[in-house]
This record gives sequence, structure tokens and C-alpha cells, in this order.
Amino acid sequence: MTIKRLFIQTPVTALLLSSFVILFVIQVATGVDINQPSQQSLLLWGANALPFSLIEPWRLLSSAFLHIGLMHLLFNCFAMYFFGQATEYSFGSVKFLLIFVLSAIGGNLLNNYVNLWQVLYNNTAPGISAGASGGIMGLGMALLTVELLKKRLLKVRQQGPNPQLKSLAIVMGINLMYGFAVPGIDNAGHIGGAITGAILAIGVMLGLRFSLQGAKPIIKALPWLIFVIIGAVYFQAFFSLRHLVGL
Repeated sequence: MTIKRLFIQTPVTALLLSSFVILFVIQVATGVDINQPSQQSLLLWGANALPFSLIEPWRLLSSAFLHIGLMHLLFNCFAMYFFGQATEYSFGSVKFLLIFVLSAIGGNLLNNYVNLWQVLYNNTAPGISAGASGGIMGLGMALLTVELLKKRLLKVRQQGPNPQLKSLAIVMGINLMYGFAVPGIDNAGHIGGAITGAILAIGVMLGLRFSLQGAKPIIKALPWLIFVIIGAVYFQAFFSLRHLVGL
């Protein structure tokens, strides 16, 4: 697909990809190492880390646009290119963006809870996390959830095996296992993002089912209510985490 066609058919995916690349180019142009940026430079550009993210909550989202070296950027751009197009086409641009944003925030919040637990019980220093992978895992899990539950929730008839379901399950499984096998991968961010994506996908599917059944407008608004509820839960989780840290 050409860049022009990407912007026309899936504009939010194209904008997210562009933002990843542009931010990385600006970083490198200002002296950040292209392969191994320092912790200081990552914090300066908005990485997620305790206790900084609890004082500057914008880091819970800004870190999703920041990448730790060229290979990290290329891997996440590749994943966003494929998952992003499919999710934006399936859910629409607005819901797609909300799934990405809430999944990224959910992943970063879970990462902070895990880091706090490690500090308190293992006496380890809190790590720094960055990258779009939490949001991308949310997109992938949203697609996988649709394929898993569309027969039950949307009454979609399917004959024979579902190759798309199998492919998505394999890709998501590899990503999760890779995170546990390779040191330094933000597993909590991946898991938190994936859980968020699954919950939001179920809400969207239920809303679509009720719409097809001619439900009342307030019931049709269920997907938006799910987005609001998840946002409220994360808002509360953020302040609970601040309380635990003593802020």
C-alpha cells in the first residue's frame, strides 16, 4: 500500500506511524544515540518510570510514542502497520485511537505497579519503559477477541477453520512468549495493553449486537460507556498508585 493510500484509508494509523518516526528523527537530530539512548535522554523525552510518571502523568501516554533505539522503532512500526490498518478498518478511526491510547496507558500503569512491587519486595531499582508495544498489543488483542467471540456475540456464521484467528493467535502468542524469554522486555506493559484491548473489543461487539437488534439508543451507546469506564478505572488506579508511593 502506498503512503497516500494509507493516509486515505486508515488515516489514524498513518498519523501514529508518522509521529513515531518524526519523534525519533528529532531525538537523533538533537544528539540522542540512534541505537542505545541513555536513561537520561529517555526520561527527558517522556519515558515511563517511577516516580516520574506519578508526578508527570503525561508520561503514561508520551512514552508510547518514544522508542529505545532504531530496531525498537522499526519493530513497532512494522507491527503498527499491520495491526493498525486491520483494527482501524474494523473498529473505525475514533474507536481505534481510543483502543490504542487506553491500552498504552493501561500497560504503563501495570508496569508501574509491577515496578513498585519489585522495589518494595525485591529491592530492585525501578526500570524505564517506552514504546508503542502496549498499545499495539491492545490492538492485536482487540482483533483476536473479535475473531474469538464474533460467532457468540455477533451471531456470525462460520464454516470450517478460521485462518485469521489462527494467525492472530500465533502472532500474539509469539509476542508474549518473546517478552518472557528476552530480558528487558516490558511484559507488564504488553499484558496490561492486551487485557485493555480485549475488554474494549467486547464492549464494542456488545454495542454492535444490540444495535443490530434495534435496542434503545442508550444501549447502543454501550461501547462508549465501556471506554469511559476503563478511563475512570485507570484514573483511580493512578491515584491509588500515588497513594502507595506516598505522593
